[in-house]
Amino acid sequence: MAVKGIKSKDQHILNLANILGDARSIVYHKEDLLAYDCDGFTLHKHLPKAVVFPKNTKEVAALVKYCADNQLPFLARGAGTGLSGGAIPLNGEVIISLVRMKKLVSVDLENRRAVVEPGFVNLKLTNSLADKGYYYAPDPSSQYCCTIGGNVAENAGGAHCLKYGVTTNHILGLEFVLPNGEIIEIGDNGIPDAPGYDLLGLLTGSEGTLGIVTKITVRILKNPEAKQTVLAYFDKVEDGSQAVSDIISAGIVPAALEMMDKTAIEGVEAASFPVGHPRDIEALLLIEVDGIAAGLDEQINQILKVCKNRNVREVRAAQNEAERGRWWANRKTGFGAMGAISPDYLVQDGVIPRSRLPEVLSKINKISEESGLRIANIFHAGDGNLHPLVLFDARIPGQSEKALEAGSACLQVCADVGGTITGEHGVGIEKKEEMRFVFTDDEIMAQTDIRAVFNPDNLLNAGKLFPSPGRCVEIKRDLKEKETDHSVLS
Repeated sequence: MAVKGIKSKDQHILNLANILGDARSIVYHKEDLLAYDCDGFTLHKHLPKAVVFPKNTKEVAALVKYCADNQLPFLARGAGTGLSGGAIPLNGEVIISLVRMKKLVSVDLENRRAVVEPGFVNLKLTNSLADKGYYYAPDPSSQYCCTIGGNVAENAGGAHCLKYGVTTNHILGLEFVLPNGEIIEIGDNGIPDAPGYDLLGLLTGSEGTLGIVTKITVRILKNPEAKQTVLAYFDKVEDGSQAVSDIISAGIVPAALEMMDKTAIEGVEAASFPVGHPRDIEALLLIEVDGIAAGLDEQINQILKVCKNRNVREVRAAQNEAERGRWWANRKTGFGAMGAISPDYLVQDGVIPRSRLPEVLSKINKISEESGLRIANIFHAGDGNLHPLVLFDARIPGQSEKALEAGSACLQVCADVGGTITGEHGVGIEKKEEMRFVFTDDEIMAQTDIRAVFNPDNLLNAGKLFPSPGRCVEIKRDLKEKETDHSVLS
């Protein structure tokens, strides 16, 4: 029976609506689809065929099976906060939006785990556990609105992942729908070193190219007994950079160790949560330690000593929770704050060895000078995860292209010093050609072969994560096919 209220001559639209049984569960008019033509990476925009809003795993599976049977490209979308274009419908996909699947299914404090649906917002999990003395560790800057399903897709990180690890370190089990509509469950319920292949590790960070996650079992942690936070101002970026390495070398593993340069400070002070950072300093460090209260004062004293040995202008510990909260609110607005000083910006996400930080920041500054575009640096300095923000004005012809070139050059610098092109934002479409900076054609081909096992028709989120095959890959694949044909004929 046809769903009432659907005014479309497209039979696929009618059939998708019938699967969900509700006209409010599908969007297909062009003016409504405009809201889904990109995610947080706005330099590319493409309209989807439709957007559907399933309420449970069964509906997701039915939608996926219909798309697979009818050769309709499709992809999953969470809150749309991704920064690498992973949810952009390049091929006129049917977008399967998971925002209605937003339940906290269960909490098991005894075994320190919780089960959530993919549309459950990251920060909401910690807030739901706060009165019980627990929290969820991965804390991307967008945690107030990003979803845990999206975090799984991108293997999201965050400020406190230096000590506690990124999303993959906190995932215990997944329910997901394969690209043919089959529902499977993986995970070991927290049992360490379970036998068999690490499918959880493979799925986490696969950027929505292997399946659609519909339920997630996460690890939850007991709140630390105490926290202390230090803010340090440096007149030279080099001194601040070296202080980062010195803190880790001293045997201290902070919960968080963040850095902002002068341009980034200008942005956050012009935005919503200014705290009065001096405008003439070249860098600041925001350092947090947590754990048993009795040992924190010693760690703080060591950090203060390290900073003073690196010519710090001023260094101080937060006097209370309110001051600590203001410092973190200021830092968390970092990316969005760039809108206060630039019409547009492009966020990059390279990773480097900590010891190369002064050298890399110097090279990024040179890229800025050569491109004529300002680059702000705000990043997780403790684990070497850099976020150069290339500031530009898309209204000026050629500036968008310049920004992309400058961003790519920053990633090349990261790769050249032994790092890589993404630490938490993913590859998506933004950095897929830069995958060649860190992988050979053979290595890329091996990864696309893995994708083909799960997603043989490449209908799920096609055109993401991997570059177009190089000529040598095409030749090798052709030779392989000819050899197979020959063996069959013989």
